[in-house]
Amino acid sequence: MNNLNKILKHIRIFNHTTQLELAENLGMSRSYISEIESGKKTPSLEVLEKYSVAFKIPLSAIILFAENYDEKVGLENIMKKRLTGATLKVLNWIVI
Repeated sequence: MNNLNKILKHIRIFNHTTQLELAENLGMSRSYISEIESGKKTPSLEVLEKYSVAFKIPLSAIILFAENYDEKVGLENIMKKRLTGATLKVLNWIVI
């Protein structure tokens, strides 16, 4: 799940949340959030569950996005990012 850090960052940005805001919400330091998003640290299952609760996204969806995330350059990558964003909107709508 080497793309998990990118997905967590996309989720945070999609929800217009700063690293500091997220850190405060999750009870962590901003530097730890930064290390997770940069791939320097791997989030534990407990941290992933906190993201799931904070952003109202099923943990399984976070993992699914991470497993299917692709770094290819070009239109395909842009479309995948937009689809991921749209899917997150739908998931947020369903949960609320």
